[in-house]
Amino acid sequence: MLVCIVALVSLCPGSLLKANSALSSSAAAPYRLRFFHTHTGERLDIVYRHGNAYDPNALATLNHYLRDHRTGDVRSYDPRLFDLLHDLTIALGRPNAEIDVICGYRTPWSNEYLRMHGHGVALHSLHMQAMAIDIRVPGVATSRLRDAALALHRGGVGYYAGSNFVHVDVGRVRRW
Repeated sequence: MLVCIVALVSLCPGSLLKANSALSSSAAAPYRLRFFHTHTGERLDIVYRHGNAYDPNALATLNHYLRDHRTGDVRSYDPRLFDLLHDLTIALGRPNAEIDVICGYRTPWSNEYLRMHGHGVALHSLHMQAMAIDIRVPGVATSRLRDAALALHRGGVGYYAGSNFVHVDVGRVRRW
């Protein structure tokens, strides 16, 4: 087996080095998110992923940051949502943009509270599964944010023009 590996390297050492170098640089690419939470006033600037590897400490920090601001309860977010947000800022041409968080995780209690007070909240909202977030990006029209999210085809997109935010989630692809 060693003879095969040595023979392979001797046949195309340059291309193997290039491939290895490309894999190393892409594997280390940092995935960063910047947030401002409109209810708590907290800011967060965090690298949550390097290449294909999620940072468990960063995910825990994000879960706490996106806690239900009414109850303080924390739930583990689906990391695909963070990837969606990362890709959304890139699609907007604003990879370093700070995202305003209107609403992250909601306990069933908070969800029902909002439903009863006429906020157009779904009974089985994906906010309760930590798979959804309501956002805006300062300096970007919410209609443009909505269109960029729809173009990604990565989950649900709700447009709340009157309240000036967009809902994105990693559930099935749909829009409202």
